[in-house]
Amino acid sequence: MTVVAVSVFVIAYVLIATERVHKLLAALGGAGVLLALRVTDSDHAFYSPDTGVDWNVIFLLFGMMVIVGVLRRTGVFEYVAIWAAKRAKGSPLRVMILLTLITAAASAFLDNVTTVLLVVPVTLLVCDRLGIDPIPFLIAQVMASNIGGAATLIGDPPNIIIASRSGLTFNDFLINMTPLVVIVLIVFCLVLPRLFKGSFEVDPERVNDVMRLNEREAIEDRTLLIKCGAVLLLVFVGFVGQSFLHIEPSIVALLGAGVLVLISKVPTRDYMSSVEWQTLLFFAGLFVMVGALVKTGVITDLADRVGSATEGHVLLTVMLILVVSAVLSGIVDNIPYVATMSPVVLELTKGIADPAQAHALWWALAIGADFGGNATAVGASANVVVIGLALRAGSPISFWAFTRKGLVMTAITIAIAAPYLWLRYFAFA
Repeated sequence: MTVVAVSVFVIAYVLIATERVHKLLAALGGAGVLLALRVTDSDHAFYSPDTGVDWNVIFLLFGMMVIVGVLRRTGVFEYVAIWAAKRAKGSPLRVMILLTLITAAASAFLDNVTTVLLVVPVTLLVCDRLGIDPIPFLIAQVMASNIGGAATLIGDPPNIIIASRSGLTFNDFLINMTPLVVIVLIVFCLVLPRLFKGSFEVDPERVNDVMRLNEREAIEDRTLLIKCGAVLLLVFVGFVGQSFLHIEPSIVALLGAGVLVLISKVPTRDYMSSVEWQTLLFFAGLFVMVGALVKTGVITDLADRVGSATEGHVLLTVMLILVVSAVLSGIVDNIPYVATMSPVVLELTKGIADPAQAHALWWALAIGADFGGNATAVGASANVVVIGLALRAGSPISFWAFTRKGLVMTAITIAIAAPYLWLRYFAFA
């Protein structure tokens, strides 16, 4: 059974990474084969917290998707983007910096795929008005979304998986990840002029066009915006208060979605169209395949091998996880990578007495996967989404155009993360 579980998983993973078939078909197909061959069964696949579908992840994503589906109708994202362009006085460099910071901040509280779906169309509009190439701006924005999403539990799907496996809370992510993200964003803004050198020439007449845009016209429903703001505030209070409220983030998101749907009276088709069903089903299939690896003992064996390779040296294990995660998340989407590695890290933490150092393994996995997703065009789901939007808009981004910039930024961010992990959890622990 072990050979079958590994073989099916590897084949599905290769299909997902190479995009030979749609990732949903690969994930559900692999899960179906494992169930049909009785490598796993319904009890393990659907009801076990260790080997089954992680319903907390599924319903947290679903709840936030519904909330964003209602929020989308207000026009607030278009308002913010136009406001930023005008505050930058039409300067392309300042526009890029402001939009990347806004994208990073939004990605910390919405998942990064949703953020780029909302912000990219407005970025294309601003670049069109300025008469400049939108490709550098789109690449910068998706990188900012992957960096900003690392700051919180809900900002990036890999973080949601890690939180569910590790028991880390929303506040844990805020306290441990946000300081690093702030440092990285500052460096990112300083690097932008050199990373996209030659992309900031603009015709003064075009600047006037941007300055004539009225951001207030972007707001379509002020009453709905107030309702969304109130519900989002309560949802984030629920996330932050998880430790004393003892309510899972998934429950908070579902309650927030239910209340917002009730008070907004938005037609069902409008907010349900924002739910990415393919993503949710992809997660479900992936969890079943990884659960089969746990059930057959593959994950435990892999964790033992990693522990033997580092001879139980915790700092070396942390650095190994960080670097390997960054490299592999650039080769394949970071979601299936983290879903696979989370049980391995869980096994590794069981032999570490110091809780802070045990948690450092989880932070290394999160940082490596989130920042490593910037390395290539297929490293994160947000990258793939932005490339698709750019192609549809007539500004195709080639794999190497993205990757040349992404590899540089990933190297810089991991170089910052390594001493951060060492100083915070070992040198000054």
